[in-house]
Amino acid sequence: MADSRNADDVFWVEPDFRGIIPFDRFHAPRSLRKVVRQQRFTVTVDTAFAEVIAACAASAPDRNNTWINPEIEAAYIGLHRAGHAHSVECWLNGELAGGLYGVRLAGAFFGESMFSRATDASKVALVHLVHRLNAGGFRLLDTQFLTDHLQRFGALKIPRENYKRLLAEALAVQADFYSLPNDGESSLAQSITQMS
Repeated sequence: MADSRNADDVFWVEPDFRGIIPFDRFHAPRSLRKVVRQQRFTVTVDTAFAEVIAACAASAPDRNNTWINPEIEAAYIGLHRAGHAHSVECWLNGELAGGLYGVRLAGAFFGESMFSRATDASKVALVHLVHRLNAGGFRLLDTQFLTDHLQRFGALKIPRENYKRLLAEALAVQADFYSLPNDGESSLAQSITQMS
């Protein structure tokens, strides 16, 4: 990560406690499940990766600065072109309204950042991501840090030793990011109904 958008340097972070969302603990609030069922947003995958990361890197009213500098942005775009980084996009009236991106490695997905320009857009992207990861056989959804926002979805923080064990288990699994049932919307609706 970088200290700011304009920082020249990049550094690695290995926190003592790591944020994850266990798939069996994922929680979507009732109001959000309703938004997903209404299909208020058109949701796509990997159609606007560069735009998603640019939006995540941009300043926002609640965030003057970001950890995504141009070097990091270029690196993730390179990972996307190589098939290792993915984005989930939410569109509203043809405009990019929100989304998220992350990196996939075997059965682990490392969520990097999300943004929202419309109410619930990034949350809907997260619901779609979790559904996709479940369908594809992923074992770990790494959120890096624990935030109040992610805690509402069942995120928790675990000690580094526990995280390394879960990561090793996830790296031993071959998962498929593009594996969804043919009836994608139908299976998503069923999955949402089962969410607590």
